[in-house]
Amino acid sequence: MPVVLVANPKGGVGKSTLATQVAGYFASRGHAVMLGDVDRQQSARLWLGLRPPQARPITTWEASGDSSVVRPPRGTTHAVLDTPAGLHGSRFKEVVALADKVLVPLQPSIFDIYATRDFLDKLLSHRNAGKTQIGVVGMRVDARTLAADRLREFVAGLGVPVLGELRDAQIYVQLAARGLTLFDIAPGRAQRDLEQWQPLCEWLDT
Repeated sequence: MPVVLVANPKGGVGKSTLATQVAGYFASRGHAVMLGDVDRQQSARLWLGLRPPQARPITTWEASGDSSVVRPPRGTTHAVLDTPAGLHGSRFKEVVALADKVLVPLQPSIFDIYATRDFLDKLLSHRNAGKTQIGVVGMRVDARTLAADRLREFVAGLGVPVLGELRDAQIYVQLAARGLTLFDIAPGRAQRDLEQWQPLCEWLDT
């Protein structure tokens, strides 16, 4: 069962947005999905509480609190785990050990890039050799800017792929307020954004 970890020690980079969208993608493919949240703020749980009953089901993964994170129960085929800012120490090692894939959301500002550098180095040294795949997702990216070029240059030097660049669009905010994702609405309403998700979806499916 694939476990996708969404992590970055910096706050406000779009971890919960990315985690809920990934869970929504898996659900749209007919998978039995669980969405967990190690963050005390429990943004993922809040989002699940807003999700309408007619939407494809995504269940809660009890992954919060001081106890150890455990694997989801049987019957789950795909799991997504959101993490808090400042993830470190034994908690960091525990959730990384669970992960088959790690997504690192990163905004294309010089401050975010340098704040994430040490985390990526740590992540690369702790991942399970031959198992854990790591990818970066640019969040709130304007592809025409110098900042976007700097993001690509930074990641290229780490040997970690940039899986996609997602634009700063209100549709993410509007859907989150309703417990929905791009994959829950008619494709015509989010065509540009779904196109940006295509390479990321392909990576998730491999």
